[in-house]
Amino acid sequence: MVPFNTVYRKMMQNVHLAPENDEDDLYSGYNDYNPMFDTEDLENDVAFQQAARTSHGRRPPVTAKIPGSASSRPLATGFGPKTTLPSSMGRPMTGGIQFEDGVSRPMTAVQAAGYTKAAMRGSSFDPLGQARGPAPPLEKKNSDSPEEKLRQLEKKVNELVEESCVANSCGDLKLALEKAKEAGRQERELLRQREQITPPENINLDLTYSVLLNLASQYAANEMYAEALTTYQVIVKNKMFTSGGILKVNMGNIYLKQRNYSKAIKFYRMALDQITSAHKEMRMKIMENIGVAFIKTGQYVDAISSFEDIMSISPNLKAGFNLILCYFAVGNGEQMKKAFKKLIAVPLEVDFDDKYISLNDDLHTNLLLEAIKNDSISQMERERKSMAEEYIMTAAKLIAPVIETSFAVGYDWCVDAVKASHYVELANDLEINKATTYLRQQNFNQALETLKMFEKKDSRVKSAAATNLSFLYYLGNELAQATNYADLAVNSDRYNPAALTNKGNTVFANGDYEKAAEFYKEALRNDSLCTEALYNLGLAYKKLNRIDEALDFLLKLHAILPNSAQVLYQIASIYEIMEDPNQAIEWLLQLISVVPTDPRVLSKLGKLYDNEGDKSQAFHYYYESYRYFPSNIEVIEWLGAYYIDTQFCEKAIEYFERAALILPTQVKWQLMVASCYRRSVPGQGATVLN
Repeated sequence: MVPFNTVYRKMMQNVHLAPENDEDDLYSGYNDYNPMFDTEDLENDVAFQQAARTSHGRRPPVTAKIPGSASSRPLATGFGPKTTLPSSMGRPMTGGIQFEDGVSRPMTAVQAAGYTKAAMRGSSFDPLGQARGPAPPLEKKNSDSPEEKLRQLEKKVNELVEESCVANSCGDLKLALEKAKEAGRQERELLRQREQITPPENINLDLTYSVLLNLASQYAANEMYAEALTTYQVIVKNKMFTSGGILKVNMGNIYLKQRNYSKAIKFYRMALDQITSAHKEMRMKIMENIGVAFIKTGQYVDAISSFEDIMSISPNLKAGFNLILCYFAVGNGEQMKKAFKKLIAVPLEVDFDDKYISLNDDLHTNLLLEAIKNDSISQMERERKSMAEEYIMTAAKLIAPVIETSFAVGYDWCVDAVKASHYVELANDLEINKATTYLRQQNFNQALETLKMFEKKDSRVKSAAATNLSFLYYLGNELAQATNYADLAVNSDRYNPAALTNKGNTVFANGDYEKAAEFYKEALRNDSLCTEALYNLGLAYKKLNRIDEALDFLLKLHAILPNSAQVLYQIASIYEIMEDPNQAIEWLLQLISVVPTDPRVLSKLGKLYDNEGDKSQAFHYYYESYRYFPSNIEVIEWLGAYYIDTQFCEKAIEYFERAALILPTQVKWQLMVASCYRRSVPGQGATVLN
């Protein structure tokens, strides 16, 4: 394309302007040169063609040719048909542009893409520079330089601190302390070397702080409290550690563990003074620790002040419960009521409505609700709610007997207070707990009246009350009433394991062991950890002479309750039925480690050893049984016979005389005494009968 400036300049050379004062001629001269704007006859315009032939130095180079010929491709000039410019015109085309003054500027805009003069001369196209060969290798670090040695040493210190923390989290406290000590030694060596080559302001204070803090924490975890306090003092007294003051809380915790409550309170208060109000939660926790320390020292008034401040600023369950304990300790009933109301008003941030109930039959929605019903957040909500209910129940049982004139009135006040809060369901549990308290006080009539009030309540509460009523009537040997209330409990809530267990007990008492076992198994299907059902099922199978199954269930129960005396005794009894005395003795030995003063277990061991022919062990356990219960005729008879067999008749007289005192109407024991006298002193036995 021909530059427009060149064309315009050539055309203007043919323009003849009129004199400036002749406006008419000026107009006529302008109008006469209409071809200046005419592009139709440029091929016959001599001036334009001359300009086109001499303007090749200002055009881009011709780089393409027609295949099979030496002529160039036609170029569009923008002013007419395509014009072919021969390559022989002027100088050869190069990678540059030549201006009018003859100065040539190289074309460098394409060098970044790999186009060079060498490529124009016929060399291969190499935009990536592969012809230059591989890149030179990276320069190796000088491991002998002081800076590199310091970096490696600092890296090693950080690794030791991390390893110490990991060992602590895994429970290996000894290894964690060793790693922390090694990190401290390496960090001191790092400081010594750094001071030799760098100014003091370049010391890594964060590394020093983390090493000392970890070391103090590991000392405390290993109960090396003196060393931990010394290390914390190093951090706290160093003004360069701006956040060291908060560690006085840790020092207070150590003093609390050492039962040095006055120093614990001192350090808690010092830490509280250095923590701003922006850290509200931290301040509340420190104030709670101060209150606990005051309780430990018996300063309940000061503890009340701390807990009241917490409940007014940021109420929580622990502080509310501790406040009730303090008012209970000072005997202030009215303040106990106020504190109880504050406790049940603590916000839990838990949705008490059942938000996981599906309101439609959408399969996707139901699957989603089922998936999130037991996720970690739901479990946390349930745990928080359960903890709140436990605090409230414990507080109600504590203050009910003292806030009013009687236990019943106080409990009624607590129930009314709970009903007015969002713990509505807990009020029913409190009522049932009230009946249970009546049972502990052996006030069975009041317990029955309280429980009968729930017969018209909702199914869950009705089932719980009917279960307790069935249990009461069962203890009173009123099987008809026990059966009625057991049926009511099961019909109200078929998934209540306690109700099913009680129903099984009533059937068991009537001798229908197969049906009782079915109820026990149904209770276990609803709650696999129902220990009562598991124990009773073992007894039912024992009654049915299904010894192996009974043993299986009792062994499962032993895994859940390893120190249960009843379970150990039943397992030993089953092994005795299976004629395996060695196993029976082994389980009875475990049993006497739980109940070492049980005379029946000791006599049972003595009998088993006697059957095995081990008279010395039998005598030991029979004698121990006699020491704890000297009225067992079987034990007395065995000990007397043992002394007669060993030719110690004088000692046998003591046991037979005791048997004669217990059973004076039986002549047998007096005859035994006479026999012993006759064997020991001949001729003196007849006087005993008189």
